[in-house]
Amino acid sequence: MRLLQLLKLPLSAAQVFTGGKSFVDNPLLGSRRLNARGLHRWRCAAAARMAAWRRKRLAGRLEAADRRAFDSDGIVVKPDFLPAEDFARLREEILGQSWQTLEMRQGPALTRRGPLDPGGLAGRAPTLGRLVNDARVLNLIRYAAATDGQPVFALQAIVADAGKPGDDPQTIPHQDTFHAVAKAWFFIQDVGPEDGPFFYVPGSHRQTPDRLNWAQQASLAAAGHSNRYHARGSFRIDNAELAGLGFAEPTPLTVRANTLVVADTCGFHGRTPSPRPTVRVELYASLRRNPFLPWLGLHVWSLPLLGSRAGSIELLASRVLGGYRLRWLWPLGGRKAMDAPAERDAWLMKEK
Repeated sequence: MRLLQLLKLPLSAAQVFTGGKSFVDNPLLGSRRLNARGLHRWRCAAAARMAAWRRKRLAGRLEAADRRAFDSDGIVVKPDFLPAEDFARLREEILGQSWQTLEMRQGPALTRRGPLDPGGLAGRAPTLGRLVNDARVLNLIRYAAATDGQPVFALQAIVADAGKPGDDPQTIPHQDTFHAVAKAWFFIQDVGPEDGPFFYVPGSHRQTPDRLNWAQQASLAAAGHSNRYHARGSFRIDNAELAGLGFAEPTPLTVRANTLVVADTCGFHGRTPSPRPTVRVELYASLRRNPFLPWLGLHVWSLPLLGSRAGSIELLASRVLGGYRLRWLWPLGGRKAMDAPAERDAWLMKEK
């Protein structure tokens, strides 16, 4: 073990009991010997048991049909979520003005994201402000994440250019990490089969014995894997492996505008390749927590002075950290959701 790894050993050991997931950056998490003895398998199983225990305490906040759908499939789809008049106002608020954004390119797809301050929307976009504070939205996200924390919201556009070379790593079925993580999308426009829809493998959020065996085998060589996302804990899987685990093929979610989707992205999911240039606009949210904590509350974004300014804090962090690892680029100025990528900033959008 190199000297630097020895010096970092106490921190590496502490990360075993957190959501730390990178096999290549942590010599303990990435240890073939420890994982052969069941380290990664234990983390997956223990995190799943703790998530199930916390969800029991959150279950009463959900409609019974939504709870059954999530427990079975790991995903809830809610069409016609807002009344038609409210949805029309929401579209106008989102598409009719510019927002401070971050941008990241992954192969032919550009993700533009405008982090939101939930506490600062009342005057600028009141319908959007009500949506991000809607108890129905928050409770679904919290149940999927198995924590009573505050989700982080953003406006998001996926700009896919089928004519540009390069593979989009998001089109490979994958898990975000080894434990429960909630992501949500509220679609501002229809998403058809050629619009690069989100796909999900129903039921793959469950840590079945077969999936635990697969995770253990994958962990043995993860630190040296050629795919950097896989090496950092976002395991990739192919359709043959999915079938071997008893899961169905990925299901693309073609949806109408005004549909809310909430999923546990510990389950296998991804983005369907787009055969033509497309722009998909949505409200996006995410929530994750240390998977080994037994309590529901005490989430950092639940503090009023932080959670109400989550977007501003994220934009500031992007400037300071320079999009570390995820390759988010510092704010490029105001953008409307449907704008094309800025050619003057094209060099910034190349994945490093």
